[in-house]
Amino acid sequence: MKSRIPNFLLTAIFFFLIISCSTATKIACVGDSITYGSGIIERDSLSYPKQLQNKLGKKYEVQNFGVSGATLLKKGDKPYWEQPEFKSAKEFMPDVVIIMLGTNDSKTFNWEIYKNEFKSDYNSMIQTFKKLNPKTKIYIGLPPPVFENRWDMQKTVVEFEMLIILKKVAAENGFKTIDFFSLFQGNSIYFPDGVHPNSEGAKIMADEVSILFFNK
Repeated sequence: MKSRIPNFLLTAIFFFLIISCSTATKIACVGDSITYGSGIIERDSLSYPKQLQNKLGKKYEVQNFGVSGATLLKKGDKPYWEQPEFKSAKEFMPDVVIIMLGTNDSKTFNWEIYKNEFKSDYNSMIQTFKKLNPKTKIYIGLPPPVFENRWDMQKTVVEFEMLIILKKVAAENGFKTIDFFSLFQGNSIYFPDGVHPNSEGAKIMADEVSILFFNK
């Protein structure tokens, strides 16, 4: 007499196989206009998160949560904390978070008043994502150089103050950094307005990030 597998069990196995095959590693790219892709023609297909998605393929789901003008500082002129993209990034429930904020924090009216809060605010953002999922892997992006002091962004602040703080945050939390600063130092050709990378610069960024996943 042949034994039959109950229909409910067959259904459960079917859905398990679908979920197992379709589960992709979720990568949230959190940042400002550099992540968003400001200034890039066809930003929707050529921003660094989109180019990263194309490189990594279907095993990964990369989402761009960049916000133009956003600061890491809670008291900055445009806190990332108050943007709908931050809420969306949390709802995404990422497995990996790449945080690259700080360029807008270097503006005189942000940095001179609130720079002593930058490190604690950064740690607060880290903890926000860790509370969602303690296993979430977080990378600290060191912002590219500011080649021209446009929009009151201070290149010396980014290079000589902010990078030191970001490296400390990464070291104290046991996180890896993604050093976009060194990657582009002396390569202003990729930054037409002195702050935002063009599509070629975004490709270089995507290449740099993809190494983290291809070398697993």
